[in-house]
Amino acid sequence: MDFALILFVLVILTGIAWIADKLVFLPRRRRAAEAAIAEFDRQQARIGERFADENAPQTRARLRDEKLRQPWWLEYTASFFPVILVVFLVRSFVVEPFKIPSGSMVPTLLVGDFILVNKFEYGLRLPIVNTKITHGSPLQRGDVVVFRYPKDESVDYIKRVIGLPGDTIAYENKHLTINGKPVAETPLADYFDEERIGYAKQFEEDLPGRKHAILNNPAVPPFVIGAEDYPYRDNCSYNSEGVVCKVPAGHYFMMGDNRDNSADSRYWGFVPDRNIVGRAFFVWMNFSNLKRIGTFN
Repeated sequence: MDFALILFVLVILTGIAWIADKLVFLPRRRRAAEAAIAEFDRQQARIGERFADENAPQTRARLRDEKLRQPWWLEYTASFFPVILVVFLVRSFVVEPFKIPSGSMVPTLLVGDFILVNKFEYGLRLPIVNTKITHGSPLQRGDVVVFRYPKDESVDYIKRVIGLPGDTIAYENKHLTINGKPVAETPLADYFDEERIGYAKQFEEDLPGRKHAILNNPAVPPFVIGAEDYPYRDNCSYNSEGVVCKVPAGHYFMMGDNRDNSADSRYWGFVPDRNIVGRAFFVWMNFSNLKRIGTFN
């Protein structure tokens, strides 16, 4: 089940308990506390000053605390409402944490990176229904974006934005072309991929004005194997050198930086705008490598 839906249900249930406590149960407990203290005072008056409780103030405070104490079922519902509400609002409208599960974004993001995703930059969306309520800034080529996988929207993917609506994207012979203009690549030192235990060719790609590292494996053929059926598939032409796609309106073409180890738009198609979750911008933890903490390109 979607975690946002679970949080929403918890907010509703604990919120009902919190309101019921404030409007019904707390006033009852206060009346019970006042009655208990009044009864104590009457008993003290009857027995006279000589036998009166020497610790009367402490006794009154104890009676008040006992009567005002929430029952266990309210303590585990109403008491958690403010915390759950804050978590729900922050996660829905400010930032959301994710964990990188695969190596498709190596070398930019590694398996085990815990990242933060900006939820408001591209426009605020209502949780659960994902309806956009503010426009925000448009996606830019080169942004690293979390989105709901078009084939299974319960699964979140992270890739880099390569093509915007209306762009013609060609990825042939391991080289990227956007609207007929080749994207510049600068060779870098070979990258040792610890997950695959081997070296890969590394390049700095300028997309354009947004530089980032990518990996290419010369041993992997350039053509796409196993492309699925997807909406607007007719916008793409597959050949022995790769693929050429015209990005439809309201959609984006996504690719992983680990170009030969990424299931992305080349295989399962375009990402509709409604599936966008937010822009990834910060690694906040990697338990096996604390040096990973920080921003990334």
